[in-house]
Amino acid sequence: MVDFDLRSANARLRASNPLIQCITNTVVQQFSANVLLAIGAAPAMLDHDADAAQFTRIASGLLVNFGTATNQQFLAADAAIDAANEDSKPWVLDPVSIGAVDFRTTRIRRAANSSPTAIRGNASEIAALAGVGLGGRGVDSTDEVDAVIPGAVELARSTGSIVAISGPKDAIVAHIDGVDHVARLDGGHSYMPLVIGTGCSLGAVTAAYLVGATTASARFEAVVAAHAHFKVAGDAAATGANGPGSYSVNFLDALHTLTAEQLAGAQVEAGTIEAGAVEASVGEGSQS
Repeated sequence: MVDFDLRSANARLRASNPLIQCITNTVVQQFSANVLLAIGAAPAMLDHDADAAQFTRIASGLLVNFGTATNQQFLAADAAIDAANEDSKPWVLDPVSIGAVDFRTTRIRRAANSSPTAIRGNASEIAALAGVGLGGRGVDSTDEVDAVIPGAVELARSTGSIVAISGPKDAIVAHIDGVDHVARLDGGHSYMPLVIGTGCSLGAVTAAYLVGATTASARFEAVVAAHAHFKVAGDAAATGANGPGSYSVNFLDALHTLTAEQLAGAQVEAGTIEAGAVEASVGEGSQS
């Protein structure tokens, strides 16, 4: 079982002030930028195919999210992913709306086969990418996190990525040295799904936490820390909020004021998964 030092992960993030390049959807660009600034990172929304790769070599990490993708963004992502892999920089894939339409699905699968450091999505998106589901309703999940964990394990094995499933109780899966690990995180608030950009910006935060994580265990810890940061801040933001509008403002403040000690107090359950149980669950899912 992996032991998590969330306090140190947060300290590394704040000390390095990582520059995160976001090739992301137009709906969430400003919110994602504000979220990155709030946690102590720096945002850059460079998504033109002519200079994306060059900027990736300057940036600390990369997020790829095809939520409102244009042909230019697809080309930019291809170039940026290649540059990130060549320079061994962390990059995160958010498979938003996979399964909704064919071309988007094809391009997301292509990106998933390009060795992302982490893949982060809701339960339906991860299920579709793992081949055990059809996707959700647009950007909304119609699957339960627990039901998708076996598929996420198979996805982690096949891609080498840390796979994170967002939901009321997040699950992060990693295949390290032949062992399948899972961490579960409770927290957050029911207002979070009502604020556009919370999921997409979590992908950017995950990329920021991954900067400087050089081992498989450290990368697993970094992805857990990113999700814990969101869960703890999401819970704190509900204090004084009267609805999604005031909550979104409180959320940015909570992300910014969160201390390493608060983060260390996140509700995290960690364990391992028996290989036979995963394979049996995946087999049952493929027959249904």
